[in-house]
Amino acid sequence: MRHGKKINHLGRTASHRNAMLSNMASSLILHKRVTTTVAKAKALRQFVEPLLTKSKDDTTHSRRTVFATLQNKESVKELYGEVAGRIANRPGGYTRILKLSATRAGDNADMCIIELVDFNETLLEAKNAAETKTTTTRRSRRRGGKAEATGANTNETAPADTPTETLVNGETREEAEKRHEAEDAAE
Repeated sequence: MRHGKKINHLGRTASHRNAMLSNMASSLILHKRVTTTVAKAKALRQFVEPLLTKSKDDTTHSRRTVFATLQNKESVKELYGEVAGRIANRPGGYTRILKLSATRAGDNADMCIIELVDFNETLLEAKNAAETKTTTTRRSRRRGGKAEATGANTNETAPADTPTETLVNGETREEAEKRHEAEDAAE
């Protein structure tokens, strides 16, 4: 029985598994995305996220511990250079797993893409476009202010001797129209 054993051994010995995860982590750091099986991606996420957290603190000790794990100078240089700068403000969750609909031809294994979150340019552009789109709002051209909300009838005509009618908030209809036009021009 394997009750409470959380590590996925991936059908490999410990040394083989550590070497494979180290190589996959180096590839993920260098290329920003890797296509692999879902099981390996989940194991890689647990392996690489502590390394990414360590990279936020650029000290000699943290560089040496990360290098002891990765065994690749180029990936350590990339990690502490470009990657650490982008993930500095993120409190965790540095990777994203995107499951693919296709399976591997040889053994029908479920495939996925694991990527660094802050390096997917397509999603970042969509997010920025959505933020700029939601900041602009269209004001309603309804007249009457609070009177319509409370159900008061503002469509009553003014007597012939009074040239303007006073609205609920104390301004005349002409003043309200001028204010609305000024607000629309400001937009």
